[in-house]
Amino acid sequence: MRRTWLIFSQAVTVALAVLFVVATLKPDWLSRRAGQTLLPEIVSIVSAPVASALPASAPMAGYSTAARKASPSVVSVTAMRAPQRNPHAEDPWFRFFFREGNGAQRQEPQRGLGSGVIVSPEGYLLTNNHVIDGASEIEVQLADGRQASAQVIGADPETDVAVLKVSLDKLPAITFGRSEELQVGDIVLAIGNPFAVGQTVTSGIVSALGRSRLGINTFENFIQTDAAINPGNSGGALVDVNGNLVGINTAIFSRSGGSLGIGFAIPADSARQVMESLIRDGSVTRGWIGVEPRDLTPEIAETFQLPVTEGVLITGVLQDGPASQGGIRPGDVVTRVDGQAVTNTQQLLGAVAALKPDTRVAIGVQRGKQAVDVTVKIAQRPRAQPAR
Repeated sequence: MRRTWLIFSQAVTVALAVLFVVATLKPDWLSRRAGQTLLPEIVSIVSAPVASALPASAPMAGYSTAARKASPSVVSVTAMRAPQRNPHAEDPWFRFFFREGNGAQRQEPQRGLGSGVIVSPEGYLLTNNHVIDGASEIEVQLADGRQASAQVIGADPETDVAVLKVSLDKLPAITFGRSEELQVGDIVLAIGNPFAVGQTVTSGIVSALGRSRLGINTFENFIQTDAAINPGNSGGALVDVNGNLVGINTAIFSRSGGSLGIGFAIPADSARQVMESLIRDGSVTRGWIGVEPRDLTPEIAETFQLPVTEGVLITGVLQDGPASQGGIRPGDVVTRVDGQAVTNTQQLLGAVAALKPDTRVAIGVQRGKQAVDVTVKIAQRPRAQPAR
């Protein structure tokens, strides 16, 4: 009896093993013979996990929704610049030998390519100042193929932001995100027209925040990303995974002219503030005190035996300027502006620029061993002169 039971159990085990193998490798055999099988319940139990493990259509992971939402708002910008006239063009001998004016040496207008972002249904666009600087004619092309001439509403060279306007209907305006909520490691997409190949989307992460002292702009607070940014991407959109605008792509660090994984974007919040000032006033109003600042280093602090190690050393003061009239002297170290601590030159520039002209503000300085407060009447920062 025991031997019979052992043989029976072994037979059942072998049968189950065969059913499992057949259900895994050739399930269609079972479906054709389902009416003849003696163990339909076992077949269904064995084949159910296989069917659930192989769904008919698995969803693809990606950022297509974000790209689809933001891409229609990104445009290509073509800036036409008149060719520079040769300074010897009026010399008759020069004109004789080089046939100036007869068409042989006539220069064609220069074409600059970049990108822009539609930020309102009324036709306002954000781009970089260096994309349109000096342009005599600007054209934009939308993702849907429409083209239009653009008018320059205003530009701010110190942040490299410019505002354009086009007259078209049904413009797809992008949604602003909150760039101050970005964190290092967040996924971002860069959208633009690199090398004039057409609209392109690249992805990466936020590599760093608050990048400054790069020598790109006067006021720097860049988002650094490894999303591929190349020539032609300038003025394009940096968006989050929801397709919301978090930055305006503006510069890259490159030894070859192409992307090396270090790109910089102006935070959307900063670009929006500049845009609103340009639309409202035609320029950006900033505070100014008229000093030459320099970061305080531990070596300088030790040399002058200062009790502070952080602040901004004033190396020069404009004669009869706001700082001079308020009592700030060369050699002073600025540590606070209107109660806000400043530890480097960029923080001092930003804190002063945020102040309204004609207001009086307390500025804390370290003068040798003594900490003093001086009151300075803030003036309006002179407009930056365009580079020639």
